[in-house]
Amino acid sequence: MIAEAFFDSNTWILARNLAGFLVVVFWLTTAFWVFKDARRRIEDPWLVGMAAVLGLVPPFIGPIVYLFLRPPDSIQERRDRELDNRALEERLAEHDLRCPVCRGQVDSSYLVCPVCTTRLKQACSSCAAPLEAIWQACPYCAEPVLPSAALGEEPLQPLRARRSS
Repeated sequence: MIAEAFFDSNTWILARNLAGFLVVVFWLTTAFWVFKDARRRIEDPWLVGMAAVLGLVPPFIGPIVYLFLRPPDSIQERRDRELDNRALEERLAEHDLRCPVCRGQVDSSYLVCPVCTTRLKQACSSCAAPLEAIWQACPYCAEPVLPSAALGEEPLQPLRARRSS
């Protein structure tokens, strides 16, 4: 009788309704979190909408499924990482030109290494511009490039013997 009286009381009805309200609020909050997180991680609006539906439809299980299937990083993190990689590649390409023999720092326009006098590039016979080894013609004057073997030059060899001090 006491149990029946408790379950018929206003206190029980209030506690039951409050618990139901909190469950619904928690369910909608987790669905909103899935939507917000999907917008940060997924670029396609269709997939964001599907993730939001997944967060709503199977209550409390959808957000757990989303946690397993979501991309590991956000769109901003991917863009930042891409920019960092691009900046690092540019820095390495520009500032890390070194002589293959003495490892001295050289510029891309050098014909010889200023430290060990190793020939780095061939000069154009017409305009004297530095040429890359694989070029078939000078891009500055359109002169055909002769192979270095025809000129009698050995690549990566000093032009003259170093003086001993």
